[in-house]
Amino acid sequence: MKNFSDLMGKQQVLPIIQVDTVEDGIKVAEAMQAGGVKVVELVLRSPASLEALKQIKLNLPDLIVGAGTILDKETLDKALSMGADFIITPAITPTLLAALKTCPVPVIPGVSTTSDVALAYEAGYREMKLFPAVLSGGVNFLKAVGSVFPLVKFCPTGGVNRSNVDSFLELANVAAVGGTWLADKSWVKNQEWQKITQECEFVQQA
Repeated sequence: MKNFSDLMGKQQVLPIIQVDTVEDGIKVAEAMQAGGVKVVELVLRSPASLEALKQIKLNLPDLIVGAGTILDKETLDKALSMGADFIITPAITPTLLAALKTCPVPVIPGVSTTSDVALAYEAGYREMKLFPAVLSGGVNFLKAVGSVFPLVKFCPTGGVNRSNVDSFLELANVAAVGGTWLADKSWVKNQEWQKITQECEFVQQA
């Protein structure tokens, strides 16, 4: 089975889709794909999220779509049934790790402390999401844990933006970063889809 890095390929920024309607979800995904993005994460934070995931997969079959904010087995099963290509969690617990163990698609467990990293490492994971990245220590945290967990690659998410993205991507233990800034809430509200496309084009070229 492919891992997260394999899915991302040369793409270093994982755009995050967070919407309240299915229609907005499709429009945002279309705008991101038009900007050269091949992989996105859709966070399950609204009643429309699961259906949005399903419809994005149906309308944009070439787009790799992961499901984020997975907190329990029930949500995991629903995300998989809607076609999620990979799974991202904001945190981990022993119960959640047990549910993820048989997941048929790549999983990126969320960590925020060295204890979390050790727990995920013990469960067999070598790719993890640092969340919330900036509040959890950001670049300094990642530098500190690099020598302790040399086999672990991170996808910092939470507080990452255009102004600090390069400082994260320069680190040897960062495989990619996740960002909501590529689909600013005001752009979605005002249906300024071209701005999303332009921002995605910018990070692809950076």
